[in-house]
Amino acid sequence: MRLNDPAKTRVRNRLRRIDGQLRGILEMLDDDRDCTEILTQLAAASRALDKAGLVMVAAGLEQCILAGDEGSADRARLEKVFLSLG
Repeated sequence: MRLNDPAKTRVRNRLRRIDGQLRGILEMLDDDRDCTEILTQLAAASRALDKAGLVMVAAGLEQCILAGDEGSADRARLEKVFLSLG
């Protein structure tokens, strides 16, 4: 299964924001910032990654639903991936 273009764009945009967050966290480490501030930013980046994964799963499920019975194998794979996100 492949992502459709709108979903791919949403995921790509989220990943670019996450990339910026991670670069900021690296700078925080280099600047010897407080651990709690860094952990807060790591938690935010982690949640953002989870959301990017959920966008992908939701788009995949939508494609499976539109495919009807033909998408049942993909649906099972997506369910497994979805459960691994939690």
